[in-house]
Amino acid sequence: MSRTIMLAFLSLALIGSVIRMPDAAFQASLQGLTIWWNIVFPGLLPFLVLYELLCAFGLVHGFGVLLRTPMRKLFKLPGESAMPLLFGWSAGFSAGADATATLRKQHKITVGEGQRLLALSHVPNPMFMIIVIGAGFLHRPELGVLITAAVWLSALWTSFLLTAFRKRSKKDDKSTQEGLSSDNPSLGLFADTAAAILAAREQDGRSFGKALGDAVYNSVQKLMAIGGFMIFAAVIARLAQSLFQLAAGNGTLDVALPALLESHIGAYAAAVWQGNSGLLPLPGAAVNVALIAAALAWSGVSAILQAGYSIAGTGLKLLPFIGARVLHAAHAALFALLLWKPAMAALSALVHAAGEKTEAAMLSHGDRFISPISFAAGDLPAMWPYALISASLLAAVSSAIMLLAKLVPHRNRL
Repeated sequence: MSRTIMLAFLSLALIGSVIRMPDAAFQASLQGLTIWWNIVFPGLLPFLVLYELLCAFGLVHGFGVLLRTPMRKLFKLPGESAMPLLFGWSAGFSAGADATATLRKQHKITVGEGQRLLALSHVPNPMFMIIVIGAGFLHRPELGVLITAAVWLSALWTSFLLTAFRKRSKKDDKSTQEGLSSDNPSLGLFADTAAAILAAREQDGRSFGKALGDAVYNSVQKLMAIGGFMIFAAVIARLAQSLFQLAAGNGTLDVALPALLESHIGAYAAAVWQGNSGLLPLPGAAVNVALIAAALAWSGVSAILQAGYSIAGTGLKLLPFIGARVLHAAHAALFALLLWKPAMAALSALVHAAGEKTEAAMLSHGDRFISPISFAAGDLPAMWPYALISASLLAAVSSAIMLLAKLVPHRNRL
């Protein structure tokens, strides 16, 4: 009852704010629409379609089999939890939550395991981080790789912390021990992988034309939802800034409010933020990158509510998930700052070897970034080869996890 009254009051307040400041609401809505239509939509659509096709033909399921043993050894999670991890890390927000909720409804994971898996699988789409943010927002795709590395490494680190300080229960121990007992597949790892691919393909059963049509339809629907959230978040952030009359100060709310509400518009706000970074012995661009990484790790209220909708009725709680998001955001910013100098040193060496023209093209924006809204959709195809870096990073992280799993000995008890 109280929640309904509060939501009704907030809705009336929002309507009143739009009526009182129609020009600010319109400009904010137009800004969110422009970013979505010019950069997010053309940048993500091809890769969302390709991801749907990979799922339809079983390749994602086969890759999930390869990660079963690492999930059991390193994260103390059942082998089936590899699939939500892979879905979340490749498809982006809400995909991991949907897959986690499915496992929980099938009673394949406990509540404690589900909470940790939900936090680990909730990360942004790597294509969005490299193509849209790196190439579109920052005009420097190599920084998209840096942001991706910071978000992924901090996600693993956060998961290790949650695993180390978790409250162990007999159900969790029993679930993981059962996973360890079935750790050796009867046909071998690669044979099991091939079997998983064939089984997923047979279960799907759609022709290539049908799968392609469904992939395009589903991808457009997802992007339409993203666009709606971006526009809505932009309007609320602009109205809140105007109401509190703080936007003309140091500009902190210009980043904080959009990032709090929605990750896409928050990442854009962080990319163009021109605040004072004199407190840190790093250039302003490093602060921008750290803010973007934190905004993506937090994911925004909209993505959190989408995850909450997915886990409804599973026994999983939203409050611990929000706490994990805050922890992940803080560590993502820290990792981005720690990786800045090594990444810039490596980049300088690479561009110096490639020649002065390449160096001038990649480092021409100096300490700050130009307004990314001037980046046209037609410029994106030239940046798509950087998407191969995303796939390479995902494969490298997976290989590192599998290698670490081999170094961790089996134990009868956790």
